[in-house]
Amino acid sequence: MPIFGPIQVGRALLANDPRFAAAFRYVEELLQPGSEANRRINAVLPGAVQKVELPGGAFALEQAYQSKPRSESFFESHLRMIDVQVIVEGAELMEVEDVSRLPVDVPYDSNKDLIKYGDSATASHLILQVGDAAIFFPADGHMPTLQAGGRSVLVRKSVVKIPVGTA
Repeated sequence: MPIFGPIQVGRALLANDPRFAAAFRYVEELLQPGSEANRRINAVLPGAVQKVELPGGAFALEQAYQSKPRSESFFESHLRMIDVQVIVEGAELMEVEDVSRLPVDVPYDSNKDLIKYGDSATASHLILQVGDAAIFFPADGHMPTLQAGGRSVLVRKSVVKIPVGTA
């Protein structure tokens, strides 16, 4: 089941899970105006992605893009990595559905750690704003990058990838 809302909520819920320690330290710096991480993500050009290595096999994908209409996105999930998606600028809509309720469109690609799914009419909708995060586990099919309110905006977001491993 995904966790979403202000990053402090996810941090409180997962405080005793050591897999998330480096990710939360990184996100704290990322959201601090003027910090090195905040300056770095604010320098990412639209359409670009920058990888930042973190301790414990985790890494962050700092990115900037225009939010998309739903027709240009898809449901996805990952088997080896947990996503912590954090909004730094803008807002976006994400749809979420348990993978057991999604038809597989493209089977698991181990090189990309990605499964692509067909559509769902029963997905839950989340709107994330600056300082919000969505934490997706392997059972959480998710469709990020969507326009909130029907209009495209510039989104700066970091997707922290945390190895599933063991808690």
